[in-house]
Amino acid sequence: MTDNSAALTAYLAQILSRFELNAFGSAAQQQLRTLLSASSFIGRTLQQQPALLAEFCHASTLRQQLRQSGEVLPADTVLTDDAAVFAALRRYRNAQLCRILAADILQFQHIETSLQQVSQLADLLINTAYHWAYQQLSAQWGTPLDERGQPMPLLILGMGKLGGGELNFSSDIDLIFTYPANGETSGGRRSTEHQQFFTKLGQKLIAALHQVTADGFAYRVDMRLRPFGDSGPLVLSFAAMEDYYQEQGREWERYAMLKARVLNPDGRHSTELQQLLKPFIYRRYIDFSAIESLRRMKQQIEQENRRLNRRDNIKLGIGGIREVEFIVQTLQLIRGGRIPAMQQPSLLTALTVLADEAVLTPQQAAELRTDYLLLRRVEQALQGIDDQQTQTLPQDALLRAQLLASLQLGSWAQLQQQVDAAMARVHQQFKLVIDNGEEPEQQDTSVGKLLWDSEQPAEDLATQLDWLQLPDAMALIAQLQQFKQDCQKRSVGPRGRDFLAKLVPLLLHMLQQQQCQPTVLARVLGVFRQIVTRTAYLELLFENTAALQQLVLLCNQSGWLAEQLARYPMLLDELIDPAQLYQVASRTDYSDRLRQHMLRVPADDLELLMETLRQYKQAQQLRIAAADISGVLPLMKVSDHLTWLAEAVMAQVVELAWQQMTERYGAPANATAEDKGFAVIAYGKLGGLELGYGSDLDLVFVHNCDSQDATDGERSIDSKQFYLKLVQRVLHLCTTRTNSGVLYDIDTRLRPSGNSGLLAINIDTYAQYLQQEAWTWEHQALVRARAIYGSPALVQQFDHIRQQILSLPREAVKLRSDVVQMRDKLRQHHAADALDPKHSSGGIVDLEFISQYLVLAHAASDAGLYRYSDNMRILDAAAAGGLLSAEQVTQLQQAYQLLRGAGHRHTLAPATLPSLDSLQQAKQQVEQVWQQLFGVA
Repeated sequence: MTDNSAALTAYLAQILSRFELNAFGSAAQQQLRTLLSASSFIGRTLQQQPALLAEFCHASTLRQQLRQSGEVLPADTVLTDDAAVFAALRRYRNAQLCRILAADILQFQHIETSLQQVSQLADLLINTAYHWAYQQLSAQWGTPLDERGQPMPLLILGMGKLGGGELNFSSDIDLIFTYPANGETSGGRRSTEHQQFFTKLGQKLIAALHQVTADGFAYRVDMRLRPFGDSGPLVLSFAAMEDYYQEQGREWERYAMLKARVLNPDGRHSTELQQLLKPFIYRRYIDFSAIESLRRMKQQIEQENRRLNRRDNIKLGIGGIREVEFIVQTLQLIRGGRIPAMQQPSLLTALTVLADEAVLTPQQAAELRTDYLLLRRVEQALQGIDDQQTQTLPQDALLRAQLLASLQLGSWAQLQQQVDAAMARVHQQFKLVIDNGEEPEQQDTSVGKLLWDSEQPAEDLATQLDWLQLPDAMALIAQLQQFKQDCQKRSVGPRGRDFLAKLVPLLLHMLQQQQCQPTVLARVLGVFRQIVTRTAYLELLFENTAALQQLVLLCNQSGWLAEQLARYPMLLDELIDPAQLYQVASRTDYSDRLRQHMLRVPADDLELLMETLRQYKQAQQLRIAAADISGVLPLMKVSDHLTWLAEAVMAQVVELAWQQMTERYGAPANATAEDKGFAVIAYGKLGGLELGYGSDLDLVFVHNCDSQDATDGERSIDSKQFYLKLVQRVLHLCTTRTNSGVLYDIDTRLRPSGNSGLLAINIDTYAQYLQQEAWTWEHQALVRARAIYGSPALVQQFDHIRQQILSLPREAVKLRSDVVQMRDKLRQHHAADALDPKHSSGGIVDLEFISQYLVLAHAASDAGLYRYSDNMRILDAAAAGGLLSAEQVTQLQQAYQLLRGAGHRHTLAPATLPSLDSLQQAKQQVEQVWQQLFGVA
């Protein structure tokens, strides 16, 4: 007896003991054994609903019940009792899913029918919950009416496989809520705006489906595909939807919208919505840009597979379900605008059209359909074992036995062979769709193979390295031999050793081509040491010679980049496409790409959410550094990009923290997800748009809550306490060290009263402190402050406070004295040497103090001085106001760029630092202006 069958026999004996089966004949008992062998979920449901037992013992009864399902909400359900409604929804869902699964196991029906039934069940439950919630809210708030005086619906867009009518057995459902037009409800005890009514309706609908009760849940509801994601309104009007997709819709959202389907169509408004969305999804011309978008999305999926070390994943793995979806969706996007028949949310229907229109051959379409349905059948059986959302073939003996029982297969090898063959065929077709036709060049690796394999003395081998002097050649060989010895001590495995034997000679050939010194090999081998036990990364570098070339190039240019790649090997994924590596994002792209990354992470997986944030930040920072060191980005743009990246990440962190806090405590008084009454103020380099590599973030957190009321959750707390906990959560998300390090180091000491002050401070208290208690140096810091996230009203209030404080009249002599004293304290604290571009005399800090002094001394009469928070534009304003000559300002700006550039280069590539003479000359120019303003050196 195999381990699989032994585990199943023991399980089956245990579960059968819980049922009274004497009243049933042997055939009925055998059918029940078959079902229980395949699914723990069926066993659990029959225990919870024993009235179903007889039905599941008789095939004819089961068939009849599957065709004629009863009422979701029985006639005796008290509709004002939320608990009773929730229970009815969940019990109906579980019973009906078990019937569908039983029909699969007993092979009553084809998998296509099964997928349709699962989708129809979801439609039914969603609509039942929707109509119940609408009825409840209308009784309280009245009914929203359209221009004809008819009740206005909340239209529910089903996305993904739900939209396509091919839903997974145990799947999240991705929804988007929208309504036709704004207005006010009528006919109720109270009236409210349509936006508020439909928001409450959406929240009630989600709770009816998503909330976990004693009966489980109906569906996990995911709303992150809506416009603006978690930070956007829960519901949007048609007009707002149209504006968003016309002005801000991204390529990945076109893919998502391909499968959008109105789950509660009313004929009129639903048709209007579909016509509104169509121009965004489909182009009137043949749109080959979809292929490039697909390549990027597939690359991201492959990156995740490597990072999460996914194996046996029939959805996301190579040749999995996702690749079939990508093939079909890409061809739909390319030609769907010209061929309306392709505008189908159903993948299987679209496949038929693609064959009919000769976009795919009949054989290609038939193979894809067969392989897709095989993988979906396996997925259905896999998820039906225990009602779990999984696509990974199990390692556990019992789970394997249950899966084989569900599929009625005799051995695991048989299943594995079928799955592997199907995925291989799918991937072959996938490559035909996205392949860019580039064949890798053949490389001469004979010298590298000799060095890697030979046992000859190092002196003899060194003669093969004709691009190096003998001492350097000996050093390179010593490094290589040491690396080989290190690998022999580690569990590399035969597959890893095979890849190393091919990869190292290729690497040596590239070092020869680029005439690299031994230090470059040392840096690359430092990366290799971190990945020798991760065969997927060795394979990545061998199969993608462009990635290996970029690794050599970056290690040649920067020791810092080499250290980053060694510390975080998942960054190697960024090297696959050199064009993408050096093509940095725009300001809005940073937020959009991050949101797309976060969408693929379950909202309740905090560890993975934190890892994803860190990995995204590191990947984007690598791209910025690569563009910086290659000259694609000038200095000022480097800081801009690092700043924009930090802003996008911090916005996502606040959204994530808010979501976690409100789930636990509810929302504070007078706050919503759209208007949190909260803002993040950036000081220092982030505030001045002058962030560097590895800079920490100087942040102050403010809110406008002055209410003593509690939050509106079950575990309510004081609303002001909520904001304190919110900031603590933000700091936790940023500074907790995970496998991918910290996100950002956060410094909050610039808040009122420093470390002894509150982490989250009321905006009025903040203003009062700055007006009455702050020191001059705190006003100096305010020069470089700006709001990087927050409610519009609060951001506007901060801007007004900053303007008021900076434009206060000040006594010139005291101001100069305060600035000089503060500068002396900083210099003593840092004890900088003469080569330090930041703290030495004439360095960056002196120049920053000059600009801050000019603002504080003259902003009362010149508003242009405080308009911006960065030094370059403050100096421009100083020239415009006649405070410094145009020549002085030009010299200061050039000096500032040179000194800041030296700071960047010191981190990235010390060998490219400016000459000492040029740095000294720049500092002398700063010192001259300092003496002019303050009269001291």
